[in-house]
Amino acid sequence: MPGGSTPGPILKKLSEYKLDWKRVQVVLGDERWVPYSHERSNTRLIKETLFKNKASKAKFVHMYADFDTPEEGILHINKNIDACLPLSVALLGMGADMHTASLFPGSSNLKLALSIDAPNLVAVSAPGISERRISLTARVLNSSKTKHLVFFGLEKKRVYDEALSLDPLSAPVLGVLDGALVHWAE
Repeated sequence: MPGGSTPGPILKKLSEYKLDWKRVQVVLGDERWVPYSHERSNTRLIKETLFKNKASKAKFVHMYADFDTPEEGILHINKNIDACLPLSVALLGMGADMHTASLFPGSSNLKLALSIDAPNLVAVSAPGISERRISLTARVLNSSKTKHLVFFGLEKKRVYDEALSLDPLSAPVLGVLDGALVHWAE
């Protein structure tokens, strides 16, 4: 599940669908290394939008633990993530800087996160990004049975089109684009 501003309305609508939610495990694509109560926590976004209505019975797999740094927390978090793999569905967003999950151009560990032998998770810091983060890697996202990339607006469409002519280190969204269903609306 993506964070940011795009998924809120999608997740609210999804929460109303009749599914066997007790069998659903929800895993974030990334998380800021902030407590769940923090206004910028992706966990908080998911709990306020998806875990309502019918979806309240789904299981949430946490991507934050009470450690000082993401590097310290990765081993603890990876146990829960590893048990969910491969993912059935990956719902991804794309930022105006061509990032997806927390795979930002110029971020630490980006080359590792895009490699075919990447671990499940990487700790991430990037220029201009205020919080440290933890992110699923391209290998994990690409092993999903289905991938959906969702973005809105003419500016994001322009960014997406530009990304297609770049390399994944410059436009990390390319690292997960192969086989993804792309959903765009003005």
